[in-house]
Amino acid sequence: MKICDSILDTIGNTPMIRLNSIAEDIPGTILAKVEYFNPGHSVKDRMALKMIEDAEKDGRLKPGGTIIECTSGNTGMGLAIAAIVKGYKLICTLSDKQSKEKMDILRAMGAQIYVCPTSVAPDHPDSYYSVAKRLNKEIPNSFFPNQYDNLSNRAAHYESTGPEIWDQTDGKITHFVVGVGTGGTISGVAKYLKEKNPNVQIWGIDSYGSVFKKYHETGIFDENEIYSYITEGIGEDILPKNVEFELIDRFEKVTDRDGALTTRELALKEGLLLGYSCGSAFQGLRQLKHLLKPEDVVVVLFHDHGSRYVGKVFNDDWMRDRGFLPQLGKTAGDLAEKHLSKPLLTVGSGEPVTNAISLLRKFDISQLPVVKDGKIVGTIDDAQLIKNMSPDILNRLCEEVMSKPLPIVSAKTAKEEVVQLLGQGAHPAVLVEFADGRHHILTPHDLISAMS
Repeated sequence: MKICDSILDTIGNTPMIRLNSIAEDIPGTILAKVEYFNPGHSVKDRMALKMIEDAEKDGRLKPGGTIIECTSGNTGMGLAIAAIVKGYKLICTLSDKQSKEKMDILRAMGAQIYVCPTSVAPDHPDSYYSVAKRLNKEIPNSFFPNQYDNLSNRAAHYESTGPEIWDQTDGKITHFVVGVGTGGTISGVAKYLKEKNPNVQIWGIDSYGSVFKKYHETGIFDENEIYSYITEGIGEDILPKNVEFELIDRFEKVTDRDGALTTRELALKEGLLLGYSCGSAFQGLRQLKHLLKPEDVVVVLFHDHGSRYVGKVFNDDWMRDRGFLPQLGKTAGDLAEKHLSKPLLTVGSGEPVTNAISLLRKFDISQLPVVKDGKIVGTIDDAQLIKNMSPDILNRLCEEVMSKPLPIVSAKTAKEEVVQLLGQGAHPAVLVEFADGRHHILTPHDLISAMS
């Protein structure tokens, strides 16, 4: 009988899948190593089991012990599965940017969760690194795997993931692309592949807000590169020991927005419901496609499953809140909403230009409607003033130098129509007319502020 002794025996031997429609414009054969076929639905199952087994062998992890790990969720899941089978307790510390689904799944698998702030330095006592270390000191018979610096992490991928990729491509692989977090996957696979063929290119995908790319290119750990970002599972504000920079040929950064949109695109075009960083990995490949040739064989590793991001990347409201999807039904009135508490500034047609300039300066604005007998008859704007610049301009009247009135749209006008009116510099601004007769001005800056 072909029977697995436990769920742990199903880790590894994940499929290699050709990418079709989404990769039509990318030279070469584009293949995906889909790691959500592991029992914990991520590539981290491999290294989680390896770290535990190595710790058992050398006595760091003893029977009845407690495993304590800082994780973005996936390593925690791999550890949870192994802990259940082997009889250990598990405590996971996570940053508060991780998805609710990850936290709920870890709790369902028996883990105790500590949620820590993202916006603190790694050495801050409240960071998820520091909390894990503190708990390890406080709890007897506990083991802190520390996936970032535990070299069993990259050894797992040298022993399993790398050989699988080599065998599945018959040794024809020319490029390996993967998001970089702890560095275990990219470094372990890179070591194996480059031993087989030193010419295989290794491309690491990074996030804006992470230190990897600049450090790889300059050797400088630049703290100014570090800031909060949304993408989960890749990028770091530390340099994990598992990252072997000399084995990585190139890093490419991907924005939060592009990673999220590409994740959704992979589901729609390839039927692959993947995690956030998987979209980043493929988007990074897209950004580097100009470096590929038709004969290349590219493997991009997809880290985890999309079920952990249903409330985020696959939730339209979450995506819109972050400006990743267009706002539905937005109108000119919505765009002018922040102005509603302020009256519209105007200048009389018979007033001297100096009055208009004083208003432009005082309120730091660039357009000013000109009124006559209660009606808008023209516009004074900075571009028009410069065009009419002359020694006597300050002595002239606004009606002598004003340009035509700004176009007027109703508050119910669709945002797209406003974009067309302001596009290509056709008009410097538009006036929005509300039902009560009030007017408010909209400029290109207002559109940019509301851009999504």
